[in-house]
Amino acid sequence: MKQLKVSEGIVPLGEFKSKAAALLRDLKGRSGPIVITRNGRPAAVMMAPEAYDRLQEQQRFLEAVAQGLSDAAAGRVVDHAKVSEWLARWGTDDETEPPL
Repeated sequence: MKQLKVSEGIVPLGEFKSKAAALLRDLKGRSGPIVITRNGRPAAVMMAPEAYDRLQEQQRFLEAVAQGLSDAAAGRVVDHAKVSEWLARWGTDDETEPPL
């Protein structure tokens, strides 16, 4: 997600109400999200659906990396040689169960 540009990325609620259709129309072409404020404080963040999807995918990736690092630190790993041996037998008459 692109960095918020304060000069164009913050919209008071009243302005959002009066320009909602135009803001929604232009959202896809924006480089970052729009922060909608109420009484001068952030109340909501609006972004294009594609940007939201990217953000969700990045979050899932980071969680998977964190889980992998946690597994490695806890010793929940499989030896490379065992995996290589299993892959070499994969699809042959000598196939074995995956190493755990």
